[in-house]
Amino acid sequence: MKQLSLFNTNKPSTSWFNDALIALNTTDEKIAWPDIFGQKLYEKLKNINKINILSLFSGGGGLDIGFRDVGFNIVECVEIEKKYTETLEKNSYKNGKFFNTKITNIDIRKYTPQFNNIDFIIGGPPCQTFSAAGARAAGVKGLTDQRGTLFEEYVRILKYLQPEGFLFENVYRIVGAQKGKPWQLIQDAFQKAGYNLHWRIIDAADYGVPQHRERLIIVGVKNGDFLFPYPTHGPDSEDCRPYYNAKNAVQDIDTSGCKIGINGRHGHLLENIPPGLNYSFYTEKMGHPNPIFGWRSKFSDYLYKADPDTPVRTIKAQGGQYTGPFSWENRSFNVEELKRLQTFPDNYKIVGSRQTSIMQLGNSVPPQAGRILALSVLNQIFKTDLPFDVKLMPTYMKLGFRKRKSSLTKIYARKAKEAIINQNKAGFFKKKIPVTTQGKAIQYLSNGIELNDVDSHDSMAFNFNFNLNSDCWDFVVSNEQGLEKKYYSIEINLSAKHSHILGTKKIILTSLSENKYSLVAIWKFLEKTLKEIAHKDDLIQLFGYYQNKQDSYFFFEFLDRYLSNKNFWILAKKITNGVTIGKQLHIDKLTEIFKLDKKIFLKEINNFKKIGFEIRNHNTNPQIKIDYYLIPYQFPTLNKRSLQRLTYLQ
Repeated sequence: MKQLSLFNTNKPSTSWFNDALIALNTTDEKIAWPDIFGQKLYEKLKNINKINILSLFSGGGGLDIGFRDVGFNIVECVEIEKKYTETLEKNSYKNGKFFNTKITNIDIRKYTPQFNNIDFIIGGPPCQTFSAAGARAAGVKGLTDQRGTLFEEYVRILKYLQPEGFLFENVYRIVGAQKGKPWQLIQDAFQKAGYNLHWRIIDAADYGVPQHRERLIIVGVKNGDFLFPYPTHGPDSEDCRPYYNAKNAVQDIDTSGCKIGINGRHGHLLENIPPGLNYSFYTEKMGHPNPIFGWRSKFSDYLYKADPDTPVRTIKAQGGQYTGPFSWENRSFNVEELKRLQTFPDNYKIVGSRQTSIMQLGNSVPPQAGRILALSVLNQIFKTDLPFDVKLMPTYMKLGFRKRKSSLTKIYARKAKEAIINQNKAGFFKKKIPVTTQGKAIQYLSNGIELNDVDSHDSMAFNFNFNLNSDCWDFVVSNEQGLEKKYYSIEINLSAKHSHILGTKKIILTSLSENKYSLVAIWKFLEKTLKEIAHKDDLIQLFGYYQNKQDSYFFFEFLDRYLSNKNFWILAKKITNGVTIGKQLHIDKLTEIFKLDKKIFLKEINNFKKIGFEIRNHNTNPQIKIDYYLIPYQFPTLNKRSLQRLTYLQ
């Protein structure tokens, strides 16, 4: 189903972009039409009066391609990453056909311009510090990360060169990050440099890119005003021109060498996800009969499968093996397909491995969006007549992509429902194992594949006994045969929601071992049971992401007063009971809560992290203030592969 079909419009059948296509003797229905559009523009505008551009933070060259195609003379590209400058070099006139420019591989902090006749500056500093990943970690890093202050270098160069204007691109989250403080500082700095600012958050799909990519664009001018161009595609365009969809963008790319499917524990799940959806297909909220994940427990691009009839979601520069978009053919897109989805020309060479290529593409401005912005700059700031008129948006005009985005939830729910009905008819779903199971003993090694949570020198065998019924799930862990002494227990009184999912009222975890790893072992055995019976992938998928309210009640009780390593077990009780969970607390407050000396607290909290509990502080997450700690969960969530396990608290 196309997104446009949701919205009724009564707009005229012509548009400024249609006039542009006629003037360039082309159409947006041809294969790789953005490439042709760029070539035709370049032929029309390459002989305009020489307007010199300096490109900062050039990356793989996406914005540079857009401005080059509109006739600007890119004098120099400045980029810190050597692998990116190799791409720029590869596409310079001596090797390719795009840039006749000086390419400088240098840290912007050490850069001093060698040219003094620069008319315009383009570029945007690295945006990871204000990204969604930063927000999810515990609030965006923003100005607390040195990358968040690179705009100051941009301003320094502006003051030095005093061009007519500039175009600054960054993630849209910068506007609201850290209660708006960075955004206000950025505006103040540019204005003090002598520029009037004009900004909008735009979606690249509105400008002919087969990808929804929201970005903040700031255009600064010394004199006069600036208005942004009217969208060329989508419901906000003059003629409601259909979005350039993913299928049309990649239809003729050779994919004969592409492997179907993806590897890993969750790779097999991709096949049954309907196009346009992600991991959330396997959630209770979407109606899946065997939900594996909790709602909003993963990033939105986790197992995201592209819909061929719409633009794809934002292509990420970095991500794990489950980071989409994946093709609707149940595979990864190849680099040539990703270039099309970013509107990079087919004959533009990206240097490096697959991952290096994806990083360059994912960090770039799509050239087609760059072309449309460059046309507006050329026309308004440099008063250049174009072979067609570019219609400009009045400042009061509001774009509708955010509203349309929120409307998609109903579409996804409908798609999920249809897919579940069809898959159920095909017999895809396993029936739940009956809840009554008794007396079976199972043995694991604490450093084995199943638990995968402790270091090899702590290896030991744990035995488990369990009794599952509709009133209670009982689990008992021990590491010595025949030992009957009970050291501690954890009782979980389940909420109505969790009780419905598991088919029982409560869970009791009892340990016949006082070894600290028994705490991890018993939780991990429960986690394995959840996978087999409730189809939950891990404890978080049942009990929820830590920023959401915990519905079930946890109670830790000492069954033996003479546990060794008493300080460790004091922490265990408080953490399990949820006293400090999900709050960023100063170490003085934590030592007061746990009634422990600071030195002892630091020792034991490190022990907790070592065995698999997630503990965050400034060392692991720089956005957390120094001497503050965050304990997200009441249970262990880390394994040997977790990056958090490899980062020390001190």
